[in-house]
Amino acid sequence: MRTRRIVALVVALALLTGLGIGAAAIYYAVMRQPAPWSSACTAEVGGSSVRLDTEQSRNAAIITGVARRLGLAPRAASIALATALQESGLRNLDHGDRDSLGLFQQRPSQGWGTAEQVLDPWYSAQAFYAAMVKVKGWETADIGNVAQAVQKSGYPDAYDKHVPSARVLASALSGETAAAFTCTVTSPPAGDAAGLASFLAKSLPKDAKVDASGTTVKVALTDAADAWSAAELAIADAETHGVGRVSVAGRTWSPRWPFGAAWGDGAISGADATHVVIEVA
Repeated sequence: MRTRRIVALVVALALLTGLGIGAAAIYYAVMRQPAPWSSACTAEVGGSSVRLDTEQSRNAAIITGVARRLGLAPRAASIALATALQESGLRNLDHGDRDSLGLFQQRPSQGWGTAEQVLDPWYSAQAFYAAMVKVKGWETADIGNVAQAVQKSGYPDAYDKHVPSARVLASALSGETAAAFTCTVTSPPAGDAAGLASFLAKSLPKDAKVDASGTTVKVALTDAADAWSAAELAIADAETHGVGRVSVAGRTWSPRWPFGAAWGDGAISGADATHVVIEVA
């Protein structure tokens, strides 16, 4: 009888634990936040931090990278990121209101491009910026108002709450703030240097030189902020292409799950203020 009671207690605890985990998983999904036990990335600038899952982080990196590729200031990325946080939670959605799709919920029927195009995050970001720069005074106007001018949402004030997070992400991923972005990946995939090089070549300024050889990707730029941006974008892509270490300007980042990931002093050979060296896992 005692054995049966112990077994029943164990089963009950297991069920309660399962329900608790399930409820927690639902909570984090609804709140659009990564669960504590999952892969996640963090941007930290000026005492403020933003935590995203790796899918959101990769999309944030693309949005920020496209802004720099177009020669736009980090503020442009702040506007786009605030918009995408509201519209899709930084997820490349294949559904939405009526025919709305993608990171910015752009509608093919409203001239944003074909469904295939707006589901391409690089294309959708470029399309957003093309519309944004037509907004008079976008460089200084209220970010939420600029986002609304582009999107014409039925909820014009909805973008405002995302502005603080957008600014932190833009500052970190644009290289404006050095060593401000990191990711922890629970199950790193096999390294794919060629895939990472392709991702970076599409996301960095046009004068960036990206070269993949074996398990190493090297990126040469002419600007120190762009070099930091390249490093941060590579980290944001860590779970997709198996990034192992990233080195720039005398610092090296490496993932150390479950103990977190961090930037440390010291550089991989060949890395300096304008040259980034990335090793895939």
